[in-house]
Amino acid sequence: MLEVALHHDFPGFTLDARFEAPPGLTVLFGRSGSGKTTIVNAVAGLLMPDRGRIAAGDWTLLDTAAGLRLKPHRRRLGYIFQEGRLFPHLTVRQNLRYGAWFAPKDAPREEMGRVVEMLGIGALLDRRPGALSGGEKQRVAIGRALLSAPKIILADEPLAALDEARKAEILPYFERLRDEVNVPILFVSHSASEVARLATTVVALEDGRVIRQGPAAEVLGDPAVLPTGARAAGAVVTAQVVAHHADGLTELSAGGVPVFLPRVAQGPGAVLRLRIAAHDVILSRARPEGLSALNIFPGTVAEIREGEGPGAMVALDTPAGRVLARITHRSRAALGLAPGVAVHAIVKSVSSAPSDIGGGGPGA
Repeated sequence: MLEVALHHDFPGFTLDARFEAPPGLTVLFGRSGSGKTTIVNAVAGLLMPDRGRIAAGDWTLLDTAAGLRLKPHRRRLGYIFQEGRLFPHLTVRQNLRYGAWFAPKDAPREEMGRVVEMLGIGALLDRRPGALSGGEKQRVAIGRALLSAPKIILADEPLAALDEARKAEILPYFERLRDEVNVPILFVSHSASEVARLATTVVALEDGRVIRQGPAAEVLGDPAVLPTGARAAGAVVTAQVVAHHADGLTELSAGGVPVFLPRVAQGPGAVLRLRIAAHDVILSRARPEGLSALNIFPGTVAEIREGEGPGAMVALDTPAGRVLARITHRSRAALGLAPGVAVHAIVKSVSSAPSDIGGGGPGA
C-alpha cells in the first residue's frame, strides 16, 4: 500500500492531498496545474513539503512529524521521465546495467533477461540511444528503472512526448508493468484514454486537492468527476472476447451485452478494458431498430449532472457497468430523463479508437 499525505503552501496555490493506493498502477489525473507533478516531486524528494508522510509498506520516505526526510538518492525510486533520458554514449545493454548498478546488494532484483523479454528490447541491446525510436527509448528507460530494484516507480507523463503511433506501441508495455511487477507505480497523466487503459487506482485532482479516488471504472464513471473537462468524459467497461468475425469485427461480451468492435489482436477469452466516450453515446427510451449502430446497452438512469452550458451528463447503470452519456438539456427534457428511468445507450462500433481498448488487468 502506497500512502501519501502532503501539505505545502506556494504563492497562490496550496497542495493539500491525501490518498492511499493498493498495489498496481495509480494514476494522478487532472488538468495542468492541479498538483500532479508537485506530488511526484514530493515523493521523489525534489520538493520538501511543509508537512507530510509518504510510505510504501514499511518503507517510509517522509514523515515530517517524526523528523524523517530521506534524501532523493536514498528513496529507492525508479523514475521514468517524458523523454527516455538515456546515456547517449552507452549501449542499451549498458544503460540497463547502469540501473542495476544502483540496486542495493541485498535487495530483491528483477532478472535482466526477464525485463528484456517483458519489454521486447532483446534486439536493441547493442544499439545506442541515437538509433532508437521514442517508444524504444521509453521501453529501455522502463527497464533501467526496474533493474534498479525500486520500492516505487514514478512515471511523469511518460507518453506525452510521443506521437499516437509510438503511444500505441508502448501502452501494452505499461499494461505488462502494471500486471507483472510487484512494485507500486505512480503515473501522472491528463489523458482520459491512458487512465482508462492503465489505472488500477485513479486519484482525481483539482486545485491541489483530491476530489475522488478509487478503481478506474468507479472514478471515470462518476459524472461529478470531470478533472480534464466534459469533452474527455467517458466510462470504462470490462469485456471478454467472444469471437472474430469474417467481416472484420470482433464480438465481445460485457456483462452479457454483446459488443462489436473493429478487429482486436487478442483471442477469444481475453479480458479487455473498453473506454466509451460520453460524447459518442446516444440515448433512446425504447430499444432502437433500423440503426447502423451495433452496440446497444440497456440500462437505468442512475444520476444526472447538469452543466452550466447547454449540456448534461447522464450516468447509466447497465449490465456491462456504468456508462456516461453527454447530451443537451433539451434532449434530457424531451426524453423525460430522471433517476430510475429505463433507457438504452447506443454506441457505434467504429467510435472506439485503438487507444481506448486495452488489457483488462487488475481493478478493471
